[in-house]
Amino acid sequence: MSAAADDPAKKPVSLGLRSQAISPHFVASALRRLEQGKPLQRRIQPWGRIHIERQLPFLVVYRRPPKRDDPNTYRLVLGEASYLLAPGDRKHHRVVAELVRGIAAICTTEYGAFLMIEVWASDDTVASDAVKEVPGRAGFKILRPKRCRLDSTVDVLDWSLDQVRVKGNQAEIEVESVANVCPPSHLPLLTSAQVKEQPWHALGLEVRPVFRASPAGQDFPLVRRVLHRGMARALKRAVFDFTRRRTSQRPAHYQALGHRRIVNAVWSVDRLLAQVSNKFDFLLQVTPVNADQAWNSFRRHRFDLVPEFMSRPLPIDPALMKRSLFKAPIERIEDPTLAQLFLDQQMELDRKLTMLGDRGTPQFLYGSLALYGGVEEALLALAYDILDSVSARTRDESPRGAVAALEFARIAEGVIQEYRTTYPDLNARVEVRPDLTGLMVSRGALLIGSRVKVPKTRVDALLAHEVGTHLVTYVNGLAQPFRQLHIGLPGYEELQEGLAVVAEYLVGGLSRPRLRMLAARVLAIHMMVNEADFVEVFRELVKVHHFGQRTAFNIAMRVFRGGGLTKDAVYLRGLFELLEHIRSGGELEPLIVGKFALKHLPVIEELNMRSVLNPPPLRPTYLDNPSAVQRLEEIKHCTSIINLVKRRTR
Repeated sequence: MSAAADDPAKKPVSLGLRSQAISPHFVASALRRLEQGKPLQRRIQPWGRIHIERQLPFLVVYRRPPKRDDPNTYRLVLGEASYLLAPGDRKHHRVVAELVRGIAAICTTEYGAFLMIEVWASDDTVASDAVKEVPGRAGFKILRPKRCRLDSTVDVLDWSLDQVRVKGNQAEIEVESVANVCPPSHLPLLTSAQVKEQPWHALGLEVRPVFRASPAGQDFPLVRRVLHRGMARALKRAVFDFTRRRTSQRPAHYQALGHRRIVNAVWSVDRLLAQVSNKFDFLLQVTPVNADQAWNSFRRHRFDLVPEFMSRPLPIDPALMKRSLFKAPIERIEDPTLAQLFLDQQMELDRKLTMLGDRGTPQFLYGSLALYGGVEEALLALAYDILDSVSARTRDESPRGAVAALEFARIAEGVIQEYRTTYPDLNARVEVRPDLTGLMVSRGALLIGSRVKVPKTRVDALLAHEVGTHLVTYVNGLAQPFRQLHIGLPGYEELQEGLAVVAEYLVGGLSRPRLRMLAARVLAIHMMVNEADFVEVFRELVKVHHFGQRTAFNIAMRVFRGGGLTKDAVYLRGLFELLEHIRSGGELEPLIVGKFALKHLPVIEELNMRSVLNPPPLRPTYLDNPSAVQRLEEIKHCTSIINLVKRRTR
């Protein structure tokens, strides 16, 4: 690969960075800007870039080797809040070293100490015994000065790198003491004498280049992303240890040392993915529009003929949407955390578009299994346990005095108005529609089927579910800088529905029929995936598990819509996993900042630590209810989901 093709000085045009030749004048202007407390972002000619987002007591450095190709190694330091990419030839050494020493002096004045970590790749042509035994195994060598005063920081870096897994293989770690920390054939940027005289510290990190076949060979971008994410965490943890022990700075968490400024490439990708997502409503497009007619036909045929369901015409061409989807320049995002989130989102949107094109065909089910998964054995066992343990005979949802659609809409509008007193900018509406059979929140609107009748005992529960959870998290996501948090990160439905069902419980409205319905959906999906047809599923629910005929029909319809949708398993699965989260000490409030999966919580916490996210403007009103607080405490000691409905009268 040529140097021009591997050129960060030319690639990030969208960043709008100024370009300056590396010279004493450049060094003076850069240091002057740092002394003034201003961010420093410059492209460097003939090669490189400096990015110092804010004054921090560390700098991560990469120098390009002058006599060999080293493609994509520089990418491993991108995304740090303070880094320098520089040419490694000797004619530029004096100026680069002067720049690093100047940064060190400024940081030492501010914080009392400074750490430089230099990163480079080992020789591709030399393979260790570990690589010969396990090809592709990651490896790191930590270089420390012989009289190193950073034993703790080196230990943290060693431990953190040991957590890096490439293709499931544990990394090989080596620590070596050297006179001067620098790559082979390079001069040190901070000499041993300078490190001894000043409160300056230097560490080196040599990386085995498993992300490419050879210097001039094939690049492995997926391996590089895994390596980059692992290295980024390790570097931040090491710098955090150094900062807490050696400087006057006291960050609350190692993630607080990450990026805070978001570059243009991130906003561009976020905008493009949001534009694609907002062109269609996946669930609305796969929900039948003829539910009542199909039910009447099914009943006329004595529940023995598979009903035909009709879908809305697609408002988009999935192929054209995919063309727009893959225009998003995710590869230009330096931050490995955000890059992975956007990649996952892109893949999920791609699957949904494929499924929309496959509506009514067997391929739709395969796409659903890839998107939502099937029914694992433990979940199926839980569903059977609920159906066997919770009686089908109950008056929890008596039809007497049921609230019709228009009345429920009026009540919902009152609840939304209550939220609006807290957040006047709340833009939400309630809409009663003849083409729906139930309730749905879509892009800030509560949609209610015109024939919906809600038992009075379920009104508060459904409002907590739809408004207090789905609408609140949508609005909170809108308040964030990233559009993906109101659209929903990949796999967000599981946590969303888990939260929504927990909300039903907290307001005292999680009934026995409701819990049995969630279990029945899991059973119906399991049967459908195992090639049972609509009639077989319906009969199983009615004759074996004693559901009403219309209820069984609705469950089966939801499962068979589009050609086979496994999404409804997320309700029970999400409830189970959320209860586990709460029992292990997890809190509810951090989960309402937007729409994301429980697996994304560390990322959300990281973005909060980095001051990237905004405080959510809405808080579910039920969290202020003493009864809800008491029920939440009960969850922490609840050993079974079934106990939630057994304790509902307390």
